[in-house]
Order: sequence, then structure tokens, then C-alpha cells
Amino acid sequence: MPLIQNSNYNRPKWLFNSHLETIYPALFRKVDFESPHKERIKTSDGDFLELDWYKQRSAKLLIISHGLEGNSERAYMVGMAKAFFQNQFDVLTWNFRGCGEEMNNQVIFYHSGATYDLDEVVNHAAKDYDEIYLVGFSLGGNLTLKYLGEKKSTLPKIKKSVTISVPLHLGSSSKKISSGGNILYSKRFLRTLKEKVIRKSEAHPGKIPLSAIKNIKTLADFDDYFTGPLHGFADAQEYYEVNSSIFFLEHIEVPTLILNALNDPFLSENCFPKGLANQLDLVYFEYPKHGGHVGFSPADSTQAFYSEQRAIEFITKGF
Repeated sequence: MPLIQNSNYNRPKWLFNSHLETIYPALFRKVDFESPHKERIKTSDGDFLELDWYKQRSAKLLIISHGLEGNSERAYMVGMAKAFFQNQFDVLTWNFRGCGEEMNNQVIFYHSGATYDLDEVVNHAAKDYDEIYLVGFSLGGNLTLKYLGEKKSTLPKIKKSVTISVPLHLGSSSKKISSGGNILYSKRFLRTLKEKVIRKSEAHPGKIPLSAIKNIKTLADFDDYFTGPLHGFADAQEYYEVNSSIFFLEHIEVPTLILNALNDPFLSENCFPKGLANQLDLVYFEYPKHGGHVGFSPADSTQAFYSEQRAIEFITKGF
């Protein structure tokens, strides 16, 4: 039952391939919405996180997590925030370490399985709300699913979650994004990630060796030299295996939707586990034929994006 067979998403005719579906909204989408109230909170290890709040005194809060090298101001984040705000939710979007307006203090930054930071955000916000809902995009989707699988029944205020364009299996998805025509995405991410590591090295002399940076050609290389070791993993392989959310899905205890387009250029075949879907009672999988990566543009430009429609529908009504 949790494998939703009939997805009714129809892409615009002029977005006729997965790359257009992915790139166009990322570059050209604009969302007209109010400015958020900004807050900085301290983490338990002496660092900080930057939060954006949209409040209207609701008892329901939506917390949204962004993707790789994203931030709280990306159009997909603000679009989702606006959609839920218009449906009487308070909304909190947040920036992973090193992704906000200022570089974070600690030598570590963020990664696909850094659920300790999402936990800081949830605990900070939970005291003021009766119900909490989670939405995560891409890397933030992996983070959200892993978090729910780890916490199990210890999060009574969290009622449902929706994740979009999720690399459920990190290792094979890293290979996918660094192969063929997808290498352009990988190079774009690597450019900003390398810049971030250089800035970190300058702020923490001697703690981040940069000698290998010139040899890094793929995201797996970057994770092998930097992401993994900086965050306590031996290498990229261990980092991927420990943090891939596909291994946590069976432990999730709240209704959860995973919306992954079959033509997503970032996702490997392992991110569409149809067999697993039939074994789980609370995790719903929807695999539209089209959508690209964090795309799902509407055929009618006056309508909300399909990802926003489905998130609202799933959270307020059911699957």
C-alpha cells in the first residue's frame, strides 16, 4: 500500500527533459513572500545555527531542511514556506552549518547525516507548538529520514514528514551525479565546497590539510578527503554507509512521504526501493515519471509546485 502507483504530476511541455526540469526553477523561480524573522541559536558544542521564522501564532509548525550547498533563501524553501503559511502553519526554515550568512565557528560544517543539528532545531522550537511537521529537500531529505529513523518514539510532537528528491543511498547517488552529463552539477557543487574548505582552513590553521584539494574531481573525492574525515568517518565509503537514510526507513514511526522523480539526474536506482516500499506501513513512496531534481514545476504557472501541493495534501489530509 505505501507505494503510490498513480502519481498525477504532469510537467510543462517546454521542460522536456530532466536537466531543464532541474535547472530552470533553480535559476529562474522567484517567490514573492514576506521577509522572515531571523534568529541565531547556540548549539551544544559551542557553535551556532541560523533560523528563519514565519509566524502567525499557529499551534502547528513546519520545519524545512534544504539541500546540498543550499540555504533558507532558496526559492524551493521559500515556496514551500509560503504554501504552508497560507494553510495556517507557522514555518521555520534553517541553514546548515556554514550555509547561512556567516561561516560557523567549529572546524566541522554540515553533512548528509548530521542529525544532531536538526535535533537542536526541533528541540528549540518544540516548546511553543502542539504539532511539528518536517519537510526535507535532497540532502535535507536524507537528514530528515535518518533523524526520524534514529529517534523513533522519542518525538511525540512530530506527526508527519515529507521528503523530496532524496538520495536514499548516498554512495551510488554520488556516482550518478558525477557521471555522464550530470558532471556539470557535480562541478558546480565542488566549486563552492572547495571554497568553503579553504575558508575553514584559514580559520582553523593546521586542522584541514589542503594538499589534496587540487586532485579532487568528484563529490566522492571531496567526501573521501574532507567530509568523511572531518566528521569522524574513515573515508567516503564509511560516511555513505553510516548516513544513507535507506537503512533507517524501517524504524520511522510517523507517516512519511518520499517524493522522488524517476528521471532525477541525481538519484541512483537504489533511491527507488519498490520492494522495501511494500514492506513498510508508514513510509509512502511516490515516483512520478518526471520532475527532475527538486523540480516539479507546474504546467500552469499560476499554480503551486507539485511538491508543495503533495506536501500540503499529505500532511493535512493523508496519503
